[in-house]
Amino acid sequence: MKRFFYPLFLLIILNYSGAMAQGQMPDYIKEKITYPVFDFHPWVGVMPVSNGALPYDSTLDYKVALDLYGKMKDSTAIHPTILEVARTYNLNIANGVPAEKIQIVAVIHGGLVQAILSEEEYQKKYQTTNPNIAAIKALEGAGVKFYVCGQSMAFYKLGSENITPMVKMAISAKTTFITLDQMGYSYLNVSDD
Repeated sequence: MKRFFYPLFLLIILNYSGAMAQGQMPDYIKEKITYPVFDFHPWVGVMPVSNGALPYDSTLDYKVALDLYGKMKDSTAIHPTILEVARTYNLNIANGVPAEKIQIVAVIHGGLVQAILSEEEYQKKYQTTNPNIAAIKALEGAGVKFYVCGQSMAFYKLGSENITPMVKMAISAKTTFITLDQMGYSYLNVSDD
């Protein structure tokens, strides 16, 4: 009997995750999902939770260092890790954290440096506009800061002139995370690669 249920369970999970990866939002989520601040993509929304544990605590600083890395899978869409930056912001707002108490820093490294190419460089490489630029601009407008690993940039033969000026180059992702940790930021990996 176990041999029957395990493959069935696996098939259900794979189908569900395939739908999520393709951006198809189930109707039961569409009916309930909310967008406290950012709404530029369906997957940056949050599901309401009544009386959730660990609500906003005014004695805490909500400082988060987000780890963004991965490969470019679809040059015509906002990269999923950048969507997770917006979702992280929305989740904190939904949890009652005032915007002025949220400090988010996104640290980009690895192949994800391709997502932050300037419009001109992105057009040259992918023959399309860079969909990540508008998302980064919206997030920056809410106070989110973006840094990129200088080591990854060198590996991909890129300089600061090749990327959007909204992203600042640090010597490395590692040193950036160490510095942010010392400044009281909580580390959160939002990448799926």
